[in-house]
Amino acid sequence: MTVNIYKYIDHTQLKPETKNDQIKSLCQEAIDNKFKAVCVNPAFVKTASDYLKDHNVEVATTVGFPLGATTSYIKSLEAKEAVQNGATEIDMVINIGLLKDSKDKEVVEDINEVVDAVPVGTIVKVIIEACLLTDEEKIKACELSKRAGAHYVKTSTGFSTGGATVEDVKLMRKTVGEELGVKASGGIRDYETARQMIEAGATRIGASKSVEIVKQ
Repeated sequence: MTVNIYKYIDHTQLKPETKNDQIKSLCQEAIDNKFKAVCVNPAFVKTASDYLKDHNVEVATTVGFPLGATTSYIKSLEAKEAVQNGATEIDMVINIGLLKDSKDKEVVEDINEVVDAVPVGTIVKVIIEACLLTDEEKIKACELSKRAGAHYVKTSTGFSTGGATVEDVKLMRKTVGEELGVKASGGIRDYETARQMIEAGATRIGASKSVEIVKQ
């Protein structure tokens, strides 16, 4: 099956050494290849938003990234500022420690603070960092994200011990059903892997090698 990969892609640049010109290049590549979104660190949201203001490309940014261990209040402030600077999508990291401690109420509140901090229509994706979780914890993370009002669950930050797997995407899709999106992110570097993720149920692909993927 051939898939038009470009419309699934969040073209991503999150490395700490990233420079402003690299963000502008990322945005131009997103325009040229008709990608769904760019995903950048909060400091570059305004640069990306200004560059893309006349184009149909969303601006996503990270919150509580990459560990998820900042307080809910700080995550909500990050999200608010990001939207003020032009972000239309928020990729937040779940509090992994709270999840593993079975603090379900606190996990829901953490996610919900970010959801409530942004205007209606702003997409909130919850990064569950699947490589650090058991299957039972992955299921719980997806269920709690859904309960908290998130719009997507996302496999990985790309900064931990592993990235997206087909098995995780299938499990996440099965858990959230059709009501939430599933974003596969981390280690997706070629067309075939991206296609497999989409067939498994992913509705977004986070990748830094996006141009290479769509040219294959």
